[in-house]
Amino acid sequence: MTGPGQCVKIYHIMDYVLLGNHPDIQKIRELITMVSDTAFNVLITGETGTGKEVVARLLHYASNRRDKRFVKVNCAALPLTLLESELFGYEKGAFTGAVKFKPGKFEIASDGVIFLDEIGDMPLVLQAKLLQVLQSGDFTRLGGTEDVKVNAWVVAATNHDLEKDQQEGRFREDLYYRLNIIKIDIPPLRERRQDIPLLLKHFIQKHQRELKVQDRFKLDTDLKRFFQKYHWPGNVRELSSTILRLLVGDDPEKVKYELLANMAGDGLPVPMEFEKGPAGPEGDEGEISLDLVGPRSLKQVKANGIEYIEKKVITRALDATGWNKRQAARMLKISYKTLFYKLEKLGITKD
Repeated sequence: MTGPGQCVKIYHIMDYVLLGNHPDIQKIRELITMVSDTAFNVLITGETGTGKEVVARLLHYASNRRDKRFVKVNCAALPLTLLESELFGYEKGAFTGAVKFKPGKFEIASDGVIFLDEIGDMPLVLQAKLLQVLQSGDFTRLGGTEDVKVNAWVVAATNHDLEKDQQEGRFREDLYYRLNIIKIDIPPLRERRQDIPLLLKHFIQKHQRELKVQDRFKLDTDLKRFFQKYHWPGNVRELSSTILRLLVGDDPEKVKYELLANMAGDGLPVPMEFEKGPAGPEGDEGEISLDLVGPRSLKQVKANGIEYIEKKVITRALDATGWNKRQAARMLKISYKTLFYKLEKLGITKD
């Protein structure tokens, strides 16, 4: 962590960076230092894309458990039966298909950190078992009879309003107070707009390294001004993806138009100075209309953006290898078969 007198403050390890001068971000850095060796349960809250996993990783790195495991479990990604066996493991024969013993994530993370992401989506029946682990430090594997003792530091994260979930019977009050010993609330990007220039510079450099792009890249001044006005519903993650799109050659006007469409679709006023859309077929600029905005959901924009980025990155790899598909597949870290599937799906040809 840099000194208080410095303008740019970055706290990072590997790919995990907590960057910004906003008072809330500075407070989070201080909290990371203060609680990293206490092993008090930590609850990280914030909207999707604000960087909750980044904070969890930095807590692990700042602690005396940094040489032990960091184990992540996404509580929203697995159905109830799989999530329980994932967390607590099972004995051989515990259920059909359990042909051998399997340790759970809590055992694997013992003496290290277990990161329970999307804890607000954990089913109520599992919340009771998690509460037992937090209270006593032990649990029983599926199909087992003996208690398993663990010493994992529990860091949980959610984009839910857990107090509201308690009132509606979706989250246990006793579990909430067990998890919420130390609370770290990450502000959305729209509430710390002064950090956007720092984040822009960081993501440009990061994605240029990843893509091995040597060419000098400079954001258009008009686009920079617009980024300060945009509401960033996907927060820092959306900003990172937008920079990646621009780096792989997406048209800046097209990107700006899609973001303007998102604003209108979310019921926000479109800034007057940015309300014109990209050039049409005859080169004229069109005004944003509800007919264009209406059918374009954020999900559609995201899907189109991902396909566009994939096409650009694959084409760049093929060009760099003289269209040697095996070399390109190795460069992209995908299988030869997957590359052929992508070429066909995205309509990529040498011509």
